[in-house]
Amino acid sequence: MRVSKSFAAYGFGVLAALASPVVSGQGYPSKPIRVIVAFAPGGGTDILSRVIGQKLQELWGQSVVIENRPGASGRIGTELVARAAPDGYTLIGTSSGPFVISPTLTRKLTYDVAKDFAPITMAVTYPYLLTAHPSVPAKTAAELIALAKANPGKLNFAAGGYATPTHLSAELFKLMGKIDTLVIGYNGTGAAHIGVLTGDCALLFGNVIAQTPHLRSGKLKAIGISSARRSALLPDIPTISESGVPGFEVDSWFGWLAPAGTPADIMDKLNKEIVRIVHSAEMKSRLVSEGADPIGSTPSEFVAHMKSETAKWAKVIKAADIKSQ
Repeated sequence: MRVSKSFAAYGFGVLAALASPVVSGQGYPSKPIRVIVAFAPGGGTDILSRVIGQKLQELWGQSVVIENRPGASGRIGTELVARAAPDGYTLIGTSSGPFVISPTLTRKLTYDVAKDFAPITMAVTYPYLLTAHPSVPAKTAAELIALAKANPGKLNFAAGGYATPTHLSAELFKLMGKIDTLVIGYNGTGAAHIGVLTGDCALLFGNVIAQTPHLRSGKLKAIGISSARRSALLPDIPTISESGVPGFEVDSWFGWLAPAGTPADIMDKLNKEIVRIVHSAEMKSRLVSEGADPIGSTPSEFVAHMKSETAKWAKVIKAADIKSQ
């Protein structure tokens, strides 16, 4: 297990952007902007990148092209942006994996998060919903922990792949609850959902929207929301922290970054416009209806969050003995 030493100096990319003497942002953008999505089309990261990209295109009258470069858990597309010219015309719309999990888990990472990137904004966060198959005789996190302790090794979590955020969320719950359960990796979150719906697995940390119809039909039961606050979409479901695991907090985030050295005025313009889009009445309504929280952070807030997340998941990876594959 390797923890990236570069995080001790996280923020170099931001400082480089502030000090950069290259091309001014005046007149930016004057040509099409390419936004790399390091995952396949159709996922949450891809959809959010396209929605925000379309709004920027309408605002600036300049094309914003979304280019999918999936592979290696997001590392292929992320490396492409790390090596791109720092001129504001190649950006990345991304979720957390390549930036806060890969630096710990990947032995030979081909990019340095701290040195190669300048964060623009953490635009959105998504909580996970912990659900259970109806046959599980527990209604709260506390009851679930008691059940697991009475039946060690018999309950299992479905996860959308090895070392994914849903896998690490389950491992964090195990560690904080001090329980002995299995985590079974599936080929994607869709397959993991099916695993719980059919009863092959008992538990799942999954997307709020994907699971809500199954709560209504009775095919799944809600245990708790993973974030620090209750979901505006499902306000009657308690957080995991308040229902049995104090201090438990997990969110998936979506953000935009640029190559390190991108001029400060371009970074400032991108931050202001993306934050404005995220907090527009139309976008807020859409995000809340999909179980998300609009954030629109400053670059420094984004850096601090990534540092905190990297440290948290490094501890989980070490404690759970998760190896690079």
